[in-house]
Amino acid sequence: MAGPPGPSASSTRVLAVASTGGHLAELHRLIPRMFTRAGVDWVTFDTAQSRSLLCDEKVKYVRRVRPRELSSLLANVYPTLSILRNRRYDVVVASGSAGLTFLPLAAVFGGEAHFIECATRTTGPSLSGRLLAVFPWVRRYTQHCRWARGSWLYRGSVFDAYHPDVQRRSPRLERVVVTVGLNPYPFRRLLERLIAILPASAEVVWQTGETDTAGLPIHGRPTVAASDLDAAMAHADVVVAHAGTGSALAALDARRIPVLVPRLEALGEQVDDHQVLLAQELAERGLALARSVDQLDLRTLRLASMLSARRQNNPLPFELG
Repeated sequence: MAGPPGPSASSTRVLAVASTGGHLAELHRLIPRMFTRAGVDWVTFDTAQSRSLLCDEKVKYVRRVRPRELSSLLANVYPTLSILRNRRYDVVVASGSAGLTFLPLAAVFGGEAHFIECATRTTGPSLSGRLLAVFPWVRRYTQHCRWARGSWLYRGSVFDAYHPDVQRRSPRLERVVVTVGLNPYPFRRLLERLIAILPASAEVVWQTGETDTAGLPIHGRPTVAASDLDAAMAHADVVVAHAGTGSALAALDARRIPVLVPRLEALGEQVDDHQVLLAQELAERGLALARSVDQLDLRTLRLASMLSARRQNNPLPFELG
């Protein structure tokens, strides 16, 4: 494929497969940059995020695959075969471990197979990306030109569609959104730090994921529907988030420059330290304020409340092939 197909592509059958969280958030934004008139079906995990984000799409749900969980991956083989057999797709595009069963089998049913590495992988591929290297017919894409080599192709980044706004707002800390995403690991350190520094008068939405909030003086919600979280961010003065792509994209779509606080592998908050690198990169783009938990302070939150982002109406195509 040489880019987003034109009018003749209305009959192209596309299957988009994504793990939930940042993978789904990214692919949902990248698909329109790949195809303009193709019919797109979706496969993902059944979560509040996917139900909300894909409410107007054709969706099939498969078993959730947690990081490095082989049993769930194997359990998805039969559903994969059923989905690919029942409707022959011309193109299968995937992001995250959900694609590990679909992409190797796509060619068997006559479709192209494309794997989009998550934007959090700033220096090299994920385990899913490395595993898919075994299958030469799976075309693989990085969102960082610095490590595009060999079979890894670079076609741009989901973050290319965003730019910092030059105009500044008046500093305010009346409404705050705190989100740790759908990561299966806890991030209590961040919650405790924010409780210590946020003004008592601030109205805070706490999306806490799998973090144990027992004993904390907050009303935490493990999951928040994407539409509700988007609305909260749009009215927030500040968004504070773990350094995941989904959380960053949601904040930027709401025109907020988020404060990103990376999870750390050494403290059992993530499988590796890729969030540190993503936070640094977005800070360099002017699309985030990157802080460690210890660096997070009231001054940073006030600065973030003054900053805004804007989104391009027509970002460059993400060309497959």
